[in-house]
Amino acid sequence: MDKQSDILFVQQLEESLRSKTFVKLALGNYKGSEEALKQLYIKPVMIKNNHMLAFNYRYQTRDIFKNFPEQEGISLVNDYLANGFNIATLFTTTQEAILEKNSKGIFRLRIKELAEKKAVILNHNKEKKRLILAKDNVYLRELGLTGADGMVFKNGQDKYKQINQYIEILSSLIKEFPVGTINNVVDMGSGKGYLTFALYDYLLNHQQKANVVGVEFRKDMVDLCNSIAAKANFDQLSFVEGTIDSYNNDKINLLIALHACDTATDDAIYKGIKADAELIVVAPCCHKQIRREIEKGKAKNELNFLTKHGIFLERQAEMVTDGLRALMLEYFGYKTKVFEFVSDVHTPKNVLVVGIKSKKLKVKSENLDVVSKDQKEILQKIKDTKAYFGIGYHHLEKLLEL
Repeated sequence: MDKQSDILFVQQLEESLRSKTFVKLALGNYKGSEEALKQLYIKPVMIKNNHMLAFNYRYQTRDIFKNFPEQEGISLVNDYLANGFNIATLFTTTQEAILEKNSKGIFRLRIKELAEKKAVILNHNKEKKRLILAKDNVYLRELGLTGADGMVFKNGQDKYKQINQYIEILSSLIKEFPVGTINNVVDMGSGKGYLTFALYDYLLNHQQKANVVGVEFRKDMVDLCNSIAAKANFDQLSFVEGTIDSYNNDKINLLIALHACDTATDDAIYKGIKADAELIVVAPCCHKQIRREIEKGKAKNELNFLTKHGIFLERQAEMVTDGLRALMLEYFGYKTKVFEFVSDVHTPKNVLVVGIKSKKLKVKSENLDVVSKDQKEILQKIKDTKAYFGIGYHHLEKLLEL
């Protein structure tokens, strides 16, 4: 060939856009630096009478959608082929062009003629499939998100989207375990129960019945949610009055704590670890304890130019708090993931810390002389981090007696 295959491929993309024969583009086998990115799907859309490219970024636990003008989109495709994606398939109305990088790092292009002509679809408002359906949904109606006709109210759209994204994330985590493993679930600080109901609904319809308990200290919320659970015939869903700290249950497979304030998140993680839960999922909130420790310790380090500003100190305290939480989960035999939950449009606190029980790591031994090499390294990392930031203690560390 006179030209490199990747250049020819992009030229074909440009030509298909000019001739209005572009159907879609799929990029895969990502080896770039963006964490958890798996695939990228691109399709043509018409937005306010302008031809645009809709990018669907597929991550391990979420999707992100962005729209770009055609020329900007082509430039991004060029960059992604140069820095990350090793396979790309261009679909036009009449052809399929496959670009693939071989073991020597060289792209090769194959073109196949289609037996049947494909159609170009410019519909931007394709209905998204939801794991939690609004139609004939008793608890969504009782919680005030839908009307009798099953339509989501305008002021309930954001909450409905949040519920579905939450279930999408949890479903992908639950699928990592054999069917039936997740049969005892506790939602610490369940509030009005939106997400507790949705998780029970998902487990009931996609796996099997599970015992789900929502723990909430406000009696009126507990009474309301138990009443709705009865109306929905959710006979293995219950809500109990109490605090995270006071609730005890040593048979938990999945522990959830969303937006438990400050050290209440540590209390929840501690309960999950002590119960040897297979899955621990928390969305931390209000990282006050470590911020106070950093302010009190006044450690001198390379980040002083940032942390002298209150807003940066707050963000630093959030990262340090949750980073140490992840380390402690790893010490007790959990693989950890930290990722975005939902956008700031829905909630200002949007980080999930996930612990997935791993058989490869040993749990803490009472005799510290026989802990694994990995555990000793984690303990040292915790110690070094605390010293660097001037932290006297982390609440979870104290609960776990590390």
